[in-house]
Amino acid sequence: MNIPPTSTVVGSPYAGWRLDRFAVAILPSLSRTCVQSLIHSGCVRLRGRTARPSEKVRTGDILFVCRPVAVASTSLVPEPTMPLHVLYEDTDLLVVNKEAGVVVHPGSGNWKGTLAGAILARCRNLSKVSGAERPGIVHRLDKGTSGCLVVAKNDATHCSLSREFALRKVKKTYLAIVQGVCTRTDGTICAPICRHPIHRQRMSVAPLLKGRDAVTHYQVLSSARGTSLVVCFPQTGRTHQIRVHLKYLGHPVLGDAIYGERRSFPHHLLHAWKLSFFHPTKRVSMEFCAPIPTEMQLDAFQKFWMLQKTTPSKAFGPL
Repeated sequence: MNIPPTSTVVGSPYAGWRLDRFAVAILPSLSRTCVQSLIHSGCVRLRGRTARPSEKVRTGDILFVCRPVAVASTSLVPEPTMPLHVLYEDTDLLVVNKEAGVVVHPGSGNWKGTLAGAILARCRNLSKVSGAERPGIVHRLDKGTSGCLVVAKNDATHCSLSREFALRKVKKTYLAIVQGVCTRTDGTICAPICRHPIHRQRMSVAPLLKGRDAVTHYQVLSSARGTSLVVCFPQTGRTHQIRVHLKYLGHPVLGDAIYGERRSFPHHLLHAWKLSFFHPTKRVSMEFCAPIPTEMQLDAFQKFWMLQKTTPSKAFGPL
């Protein structure tokens, strides 16, 4: 079964439903029999643990659904030679700066050289909520996207952070360099997203009354030489959301071979610049900032890059 990892907070209308019934509701492409098989194999977790199909869900519960564990030949192994850029670490979590071109966790065609393998080499005891192939992985970034990513070291931290993401309390700030000169200086893109009806590896803005709601706020920082530097604040976290929304705006991300043009860039110029969340055990809000990659520091926006180097940041990570 090809099932995308899913994290869902149970809303009040579903309180009291059987676990298998609720899982079918959020995975309409699967039969109840398939869902029950997933539950019995441990691929469905309720409140951070495995559960029975008949168990009742409660308002505010977090449900995790992950792919069945891969066969032994493709199981995740520690990769100590993989570079790992740590911005922050304590006993409960770590925040890393993912390089562009690195896959977060194993998947089809990418079983080695993953960020998860590098993390496992550094921290052997990580949260198992998301399954054996994604130890500690709370959220993801596309392969070509660089920047901040938080990793949980235990299940309690994982559940707490996942709840923050699901309730949209995590603040995410991205930098993108896009094609064209934006006519508006700021705005909000409200356009639901669904999988492309023909090209299944792509996402697209959905027809009316279809797809999952998606909201991206943006601000244009500078425009020069037929390009624009844009800061994006995604309110939701759909697959490829910023890339799809900027294409919908008429300004695809530079270097994006899927939603724009690759040109001479090795990957799309999108960077998860800042990440802010409430630390579940320290009980304080923390903000982290990942250094801007060299390949994004185009001469057209040199003034902005220089300003970031000379302006102190309140974030834990360096600019």
